[in-house]
Amino acid sequence: MGAHLSSAASGLALAAEDSGSDQNPLLPEAYDIIWSLVIVLVIGFVFIKYVLPKFQAVLDERAEKIQGGLEKAEKSQEEADALLAQYHQQLQEARTEAATIREEARAEGSAIVEDLRRKASADAERIAESAQRQIEAERQAASVSLRNDVGQLATELASRIVGESLADSARQSRVVDRFLDDLESGAAAVEAEAATTGGEAR
Repeated sequence: MGAHLSSAASGLALAAEDSGSDQNPLLPEAYDIIWSLVIVLVIGFVFIKYVLPKFQAVLDERAEKIQGGLEKAEKSQEEADALLAQYHQQLQEARTEAATIREEARAEGSAIVEDLRRKASADAERIAESAQRQIEAERQAASVSLRNDVGQLATELASRIVGESLADSARQSRVVDRFLDDLESGAAAVEAEAATTGGEAR
């Protein structure tokens, strides 16, 4: 380009000196055009032979890196999707298993509670029966003891009133039975009178 400008400048100078010539001052000489073409061809050859392949190699390398990055990103995305699907499946299985375990625990708890209720009811009935038997036995023992004590007292009292000994067991038994019958009939009469009085009061 510098040679071209210098040749153009020299051409203009020659044109100015030789004003009588009919050559166009804007066109360079033929040898300048030839040498300029040779230089352009040499520069183009060097560029195509050495510089352009390096540019192409750099561009290919970057394209391969970009393509590899895209493929790696797609592969990572596929793996992430697979892991996410597996996670959702495991989460669903865990929820199902938890629901099953909860239902089993609820059913087992209900069965245990029902069994405990049955056992508690049976124990309560057994305790109530045992207490009833014990109360009945104590009542009978108290009745027998009371009957003996009352009989003893009645015998002593009757012996003092009659003035004779009631040592005979048959006679003593008859006196005691008659006395107790009188007491029971008196108690029944008192209860009937109380019931009648209570009914009238109402």
